[in-house]
Amino acid sequence: MKKALYFACLAWLFNAAVPAYAAPDTSTKYPIVLVHGLFGFDDALGVDYFYKVPNKLTRYGAKVYTATVSPANSSEVRGEQLLAYVQEVLAHSGAEKVNLIGHSHGGPTIRYVASVAPELVASATSVAGVNQGSKVADIVRAGLTEDSPQEGVAATVFNAFASVIELVTGSDPRALPTDSVAALDSLTTEGAAKFNARYPEGMPSGYCTNDGDMLAENGVYYFSWSGGKTLTNALDVSDSFMVLTGLAFDETNDGLVSSCSSQLGYVINDRYRMNHLDEVNQVFGIHHWFETDPVQVFVEQAQRLKSLGL
Repeated sequence: MKKALYFACLAWLFNAAVPAYAAPDTSTKYPIVLVHGLFGFDDALGVDYFYKVPNKLTRYGAKVYTATVSPANSSEVRGEQLLAYVQEVLAHSGAEKVNLIGHSHGGPTIRYVASVAPELVASATSVAGVNQGSKVADIVRAGLTEDSPQEGVAATVFNAFASVIELVTGSDPRALPTDSVAALDSLTTEGAAKFNARYPEGMPSGYCTNDGDMLAENGVYYFSWSGGKTLTNALDVSDSFMVLTGLAFDETNDGLVSSCSSQLGYVINDRYRMNHLDEVNQVFGIHHWFETDPVQVFVEQAQRLKSLGL
């Protein structure tokens, strides 16, 4: 009896000293729509592109949808596909708007929708978005002369790869046409500049000026974050590829996109110790030992959106 009373007192003291853990609240007013990048997918063989992100956001109260757009096509074509998907989400959920979060080429894709249909978009969050082009795309484009045999071969190979992705994910290639050359052109510095001239909302005044409007004139809130390292974990087999592609840059980058190119609206952080795959918690959640869990960054953004009434 005395022993039981002793342990009961210890338990009471512990509970009094340590406050109960309060789970984060991600129940945003509007649904969250996640949008993949180049050669991306919603899920393949049961693995999310945004690895474990939808599950965690949903667990804490958010309504989450993962869009399906072409693995490879121009920003405008992918944007039109996303616009149709957003309209389906609104019809299904009964919501008036959505919160868009796009990774890599998903950044310009969500910006397109926010620009042409701002009445449907509460916020647009770019994760390592190719907002001012990528030097990797510039190098690849320079090596493929327009209408050359080399361009034709490359287009055939990459279009076939995109078709395999669609096959694995169960998408219909006829509904989501692939054009790898158009995707490449969109991701170059020149292609991004042309896109930005047509859809400028949220963009900073210059390269690396970090002065984009959080709340743009179209009424949409804009945010961004990205990584600034290539080698982040020796156990991640993809890091070597990120290190190789990162050599194309002479500035801070995540292996495929520079930190400065990723800037859009309110910049949460453009130098996380993450590479381009870490940002979406790939490969299989392996990331830098001493950096914030990538999934947690998505959770914190959902909380930020909720606090703004979005």
